[in-house]
Amino acid sequence: MIILNGGSSSGKSGIVRCLQDVLPDPWLAFGCDSFVDALPAKLQASDEGIVIAADGGVSVGADFRALEEAWTDGIAAMVRAGARVVIDDVFLGGAASQRRWRKALDGLDVLWVGVRCDSAVAAGREVARGDRVQGMAAAQADAVHEGVVYDLEIDTTRTESMACARTIAAHVG
Repeated sequence: MIILNGGSSSGKSGIVRCLQDVLPDPWLAFGCDSFVDALPAKLQASDEGIVIAADGGVSVGADFRALEEAWTDGIAAMVRAGARVVIDDVFLGGAASQRRWRKALDGLDVLWVGVRCDSAVAAGREVARGDRVQGMAAAQADAVHEGVVYDLEIDTTRTESMACARTIAAHVG
């Protein structure tokens, strides 16, 4: 299993697609965006679910956390059943987010990858994407890495997704 953690617009999704191309075996890809998209509408923009503020700040509530725990346990079950999985996540809680994943993945082989990107570059990508609240990339660029321990860190500021994917693939056992 591979878990990529980085702020919004840091390049994680592009790296995941490239990883699926360069890794010799088939890998399933899941990410926090697909999890959030799967939430019921009533939990999107809800204090019990997830709220994205006008400045790009993100807060989550108890219902979000309960469903997130079920989701991570489900991902872990797939890996235990033999699936190869790569995760694209944003550790809003830094080390606490990693602890939640570690609990679910106890006993599994995981490659922890930090995806860093200069906040100004990520903010530029955010504007170009047009599907994110401006300010999210800058707010998350460093905060998501606080207290997180990685096996490998990459920087997408000036490095293309395919080069990053090849670096990560070289560390997959």
